[in-house]
Amino acid sequence: MASGHRAQWKGFLRFGEVSCGVALYTAASTSERITFNTINAKTGNRVNRVFIDSETEERVEREAQTKGFEIDNGQYIIIDPEEVAATIPESNKTLEVQAFIPCSEIDDIFFDKPYYLTPDKMNADAFVALREAMKNSKVSAIARAVLFRRVRTVLIRPHGKGLIATTLNYDYEVRSSKKAFEEMPKLRIEGEMLDLAKHIISTKRGEFDPATFDDRYEAALAELVKAKLEGKALPKPKKVEISKPNDLLAALRESAGILKAGAAADNKPKRTAANANKGTGRERAARGVASKAASSGAAPRRKAS
Repeated sequence: MASGHRAQWKGFLRFGEVSCGVALYTAASTSERITFNTINAKTGNRVNRVFIDSETEERVEREAQTKGFEIDNGQYIIIDPEEVAATIPESNKTLEVQAFIPCSEIDDIFFDKPYYLTPDKMNADAFVALREAMKNSKVSAIARAVLFRRVRTVLIRPHGKGLIATTLNYDYEVRSSKKAFEEMPKLRIEGEMLDLAKHIISTKRGEFDPATFDDRYEAALAELVKAKLEGKALPKPKKVEISKPNDLLAALRESAGILKAGAAADNKPKRTAANANKGTGRERAARGVASKAASSGAAPRRKAS
């Protein structure tokens, strides 16, 4: 893995009687998002978090804090942190493959967090053999290991030169789809209405390109930080146009007509992932800070003015 990235877990991947050393690296992170500190508006100093007793309103120091499970309103069973630590299952540092399943059987509603799974250089041959065999067989692996204090089920899939290991939600964590859709009306759509909807879909077919996903909120935060730093007027929010309610069939007909005329406009070159990554809100804000500091000859102040 590239320098600067720290492995979240190191151990062994075992399938059958074969094992190889592996490491897990975070594949998705929010660390590049713009974040704010809480500041005392009067002094410009950063404030610290303290814990207060809900009844006495007195400050509770860290050494006086413990764990508690609420059994009734305001009634708790006290549990010592050491007792909680004792429940953590023992780990043999091994991702044990339980089964190989067809990729088509995977319900991604159970997906939790993805990690890059990379091999130890000494065991790369076993790793590559597994990767290629899974590709050829079009299967994914279900494995189990103690990860981050819990026994976790992990879905392992071939991905480029390596593997992706995605932790899976427990069954009790995934809410029932039947309850979510129990009030859905029973409707039958056919004829022109269905044909128009299918036509719109066929006209707007494309490819999955995450480089085109714009985080407008992050970009707006970057512009806000830059404007405040440079003492400029704050950017005005764009007016949101609210769609007017209309007849569904008429809207489908209108959409189909517009899409026919505008199909060519959708074939614009897509941004590459490299270019997209250059434009994160945090980086834009940082460039604004650096530019301002260079022009003024001084580092930006931490305190509010």
